Amino acid sequence: MPNLAAELTLLTSFQDADPLGIIYHGNYFRYFEEARRALMDKIGYGYLEMKESGYMYPVSETRVKFIQPIRFQHRIRVVAELEEWENRILVRYAIYDAESGKRLTRAQTTQVAVRVDTGELCLVTPEAFRNRLRAFHAGQSPQVPAAPARAGGIN
Repeated sequence: MPNLAAELTLLTSFQDADPLGIIYHGNYFRYFEEARRALMDKIGYGYLEMKESGYMYPVSETRVKFIQPIRFQHRIRVVAELEEWENRILVRYAIYDAESGKRLTRAQTTQVAVRVDTGELCLVTPEAFRNRLRAFHAGQSPQVPAAPARAGGIN
């Protein structure tokens, strides 16, 4: 299955910059989040659909390489690409200068599935996610998956 990717272009805001006009490093995670949201929306598995399916996917690990500073009012292109999904969700990111195409930052996040009802960590990515990904690659409109059975077998 080819990797799923999404991208967005944005103009950095004054509120994201430090007094020197350089984007504060913590704000990069907002850019990654927006690209990841677009990625999940592509397969019809955004945050509301995740919750409805009975799972949440908290970030368990992050890694960022700041190659060149991004400044206030800089037009950037943020790309998110799904790399792994069997036992965890690994998304790689790159931020590019929107005009020159020069890479400014690279990063990755790891997310794990957790059942909403019990808080139990899932060691394998749930079928709810896998089915959405399969449907996307097959060109089908994904169906909303049923929520997992609750603890004790009561739905």
